[in-house]
Amino acid sequence: MKDLIKESLRWSAQAEDDYRFICWMKKEAGFYDKTCFMTQQAGEKMLKACLYATGMRKVWGHSLAEMVLLLTKEHPLFLQIDKEAKRLDRFYISARYPNGLPGLSPFEVYSAQDSADAYTDLGKIMKVCREFLKGKTSHAPPAQSQEP
Repeated sequence: MKDLIKESLRWSAQAEDDYRFICWMKKEAGFYDKTCFMTQQAGEKMLKACLYATGMRKVWGHSLAEMVLLLTKEHPLFLQIDKEAKRLDRFYISARYPNGLPGLSPFEVYSAQDSADAYTDLGKIMKVCREFLKGKTSHAPPAQSQEP
């Protein structure tokens, strides 16, 4: 039987590490497509941590919006990040694969503004998830960055 709190902490720790990487990438010029994709990934991992913390044993899928919908049933706090989750969902495929976009490759399409907006959206998701996890786990997952 899986220890769901331990699993939640593992997922949130990985999300925090991804977030640290995104903070580092944000300082580099370019790589906007990769930053956009990584924001989706970090958000997905943090939301999965929250789902495990609710007692969910099987956490599948990649849609942040669907995870937020499930979590909203547990706690209305997640209503705050519905729009951010939907926006980050757009980066799951299109920011990774050339055939995810018509005609161009992701590195040719995504801009500094896309990256900045994705980073802001992820910051809101991380904040809400951290707040939720504080109440579900014996201790909050450590924040790895001073940023949101």
